[in-house]
Amino acid sequence: MAGIAAMMLAAIFGTAMGLNNTATYMASGVAFVAVSLWVDSRISRRRSAGRQPAPDAGRSGQDAGPALDPDAAKFEG
Repeated sequence: MAGIAAMMLAAIFGTAMGLNNTATYMASGVAFVAVSLWVDSRISRRRSAGRQPAPDAGRSGQDAGPALDPDAAKFEG
């Protein structure tokens, strides 16, 4: 719904700025895709935040797990 509203708003602004129909259509399409992707990322970020457990109060903030890069020792001083 937000993507369609952005598309309509871009069409109105494009017409008001005097763009031809092709340019207005392209700007509307870009606005639709941009807003749709932004809304999708916000929804998925909110859903994934709800699934993560609360941080453990007993940890000091240091990651005690293994390094992600098996060759990390090569790059250390």
